[in-house]
Amino acid sequence: MKPFEYAAPRDEAGVLECLSPEPGHVEILAGGTDLLPLLQKMILTPRRVVNIKEVASLRRLSADSQGVVIGAAVTLSDLLEAPELAPCTALRQAIEGIDALQLVSQMTLGGELCRRPQCWYFRNGHGLLADAGRRVVQGDNRYHAILGNSGPAKFVHASRLAPALIALDASVRVIGPEREDEHYLPLADLFRTPRHERERETVLLPNQFLTHVYVPHPEGWLNATYEVKHGRGPAAPLAAASAALLLEGGRVADARVVLGHVAPVPWLSHEAAQELIGHAVSAETAARAGQAAVAAATPLSQNAYKVDLAAVAVERAILKAAGLPTGGL
Repeated sequence: MKPFEYAAPRDEAGVLECLSPEPGHVEILAGGTDLLPLLQKMILTPRRVVNIKEVASLRRLSADSQGVVIGAAVTLSDLLEAPELAPCTALRQAIEGIDALQLVSQMTLGGELCRRPQCWYFRNGHGLLADAGRRVVQGDNRYHAILGNSGPAKFVHASRLAPALIALDASVRVIGPEREDEHYLPLADLFRTPRHERERETVLLPNQFLTHVYVPHPEGWLNATYEVKHGRGPAAPLAAASAALLLEGGRVADARVVLGHVAPVPWLSHEAAQELIGHAVSAETAARAGQAAVAAATPLSQNAYKVDLAAVAVERAILKAAGLPTGGL
């Protein structure tokens, strides 16, 4: 591990003072479940690490009549225990799917949303884009992207909570570079597909950071998450989906369907939502939505199996949200 400066500011302004406009010079530490292995393998070699767990405002969860505001340093176990989030079924199911008490207790919301890719090329020092994607195309790509993979980025987005939160219409608060700089954006807009090695998986500048996530009360929205996994344990799913449905008169009036672990960003499928709107939820409509979600898939040489798994994840997330049998475990 490369030596680095360590800072532990006590407020948000102090965090900003510790950041740098230069990419890669500073990394933010919260739970450490993702950052520490990257530091140990020298995949990341920052000059300074900034611990945000001492900032009280980032450890708070509060609710009002409109929704729930969650600090970036709130742990996933705290989210599970929060009664304010009880209607956010998709989020709770995504957390429960991690199936590892130590990770859930230590991992923070902000850190989970900003997790770096699990791509083994990246984790073994070949760069985020692995030689402009050529290593992935020519090598072992079993777990790589089947959607949004036409450019050099072939990895899949690592967050398990982002699809659920996007389906729940969450937004985020970002501050920086200056103290007075503050803006809010839909969570879906936080993520991007990198085009070159100096870009990361979010639109955050090196001297900006995510402070809070806002989740509106899902009034009338049914929601659920479904993951297709090898088995039990914390390993990432092969494909996942979160669905939120607004029913009126027994038919879908509005819908949001978001896939996970199939693209370099959480994949919001307008096509799947359109297959649902105006129809009652049934096994047939859910299956059509699943097929619509993967109609544009472009699998690589070894991951075509993920197309079917992604379609199944969408289908079962929709059925699960509607309280119907999924046919799965």
